Amino acid sequence: MQKRRGSGGLGVLGLAGVMVLGLAALPAADDPPRFSDWSAPVNLGPVVNSPFAEAGTYISKDGLSLYFGSGRPGGVGPTNTMDIWVSHRDSTDEPWGPPVNLDSPVNTTDNEQTPMLSIDGHRLYFARDGVGGYGSQDLYVSRRQHAWDDTGWRDPVNLGPGVNTTSEENGPSIIEDDATGILTLYFSSTRDTGMGGEDIYTSTAYPGEPFGPAVLEALLSGPYRDVRPFVQREGLEVYFDSNRPGSLGTNVDLWSSRRESLWAPWSDPVRLPDALNSTGVDARPVLSFDGTQLYFHSNRLGTLGGNDIWVCTRIRIKGRGHD
Repeated sequence: MQKRRGSGGLGVLGLAGVMVLGLAALPAADDPPRFSDWSAPVNLGPVVNSPFAEAGTYISKDGLSLYFGSGRPGGVGPTNTMDIWVSHRDSTDEPWGPPVNLDSPVNTTDNEQTPMLSIDGHRLYFARDGVGGYGSQDLYVSRRQHAWDDTGWRDPVNLGPGVNTTSEENGPSIIEDDATGILTLYFSSTRDTGMGGEDIYTSTAYPGEPFGPAVLEALLSGPYRDVRPFVQREGLEVYFDSNRPGSLGTNVDLWSSRRESLWAPWSDPVRLPDALNSTGVDARPVLSFDGTQLYFHSNRLGTLGGNDIWVCTRIRIKGRGHD
C-alpha cells in the first residue's frame, strides 16, 4: 500500500546508439510480466464523476493522483468548457477524494483536456484550444517545482511547430529515457498528412532542444479515427481509441498494439476484450504504472452524465522471475 507524500517512432537513425545505455535496465521484451484477465469496468462514482462530461484521465506513478478533464461547474471556464482537475487519495486502497480544479495558469476560459503527468510529477502535458496557439488545438507543457504542489504550476509553454499545426493536436503521451534525457512524444492530430480523419504521430526532443518534426505512426493509423495514444513506460505497448473495423459500434473502442523493442515495428492493433468496450464511446485508455489498472472514459450505460471515468483491474501473476 502506497502512502501519499506532501500536502495533499523513434525515426532518427542516430538515436539507437544514444539510447542503448538507458534501455539496459528495462525488462526484456521476451519475458514480460503476466497478468490475469481484466475485470469488468467500474464507474468511479459521484465523487470523481458528475452530471457533466469527464474525460481524458491520467494517473500518477504512485497511483495517488488522478488528472482528468471536466466540464463541471466551478472551473475557470464556463460550465461545459473543459478544465483540468485532479483527485487525490492517501493510499491505493482508499477511494478518490473530491476533485480540485488546477486553476490558472493551466486552465483558461477555453478548453484544456487530455492531461499527461511526467513520471517525476514535475511536468504536465495537455491540449488547449483558443488564442495563442498554432491552430484549433495545440499541445502545451506546464512545470512545477514541487511534485506535491497542485497550486505551483507555471505558465504553460506551447510545444512548438514540430508538434503543433493549424489542425487539432490531442492526447499527449511521453516515453522518458532516464539515462539520456530523450523524450518521445506520442499524440494524435487531424492534420492532412495522415491516413484518416485523425492519426497518431511521434516527435522526439533531445535534452535542451524543442520537439522535432512529427512523424506519422503508419502502423497505428489508418483511414479512420485513431486517437489519444497512451504508451506504456518501457515503450513496448500502446493503447489508443479507434473506430477502425472490428469496433463494436460506430463510436471509438479501446485498442492496443505491442512491439518487441523500441526499434521493432508495432504489431497489428487488437481491440481490447468485449467486456471493456461498448457500443458507446470508449476512449483515452491509460494504464497505471504497475499495469494493474486501466482508466478510460465512456458514455456507456451507467454514466452519471455525458462521459464518465471508468476503471478495470487485473492481477499481476507471480513467476518467471517477476515478483
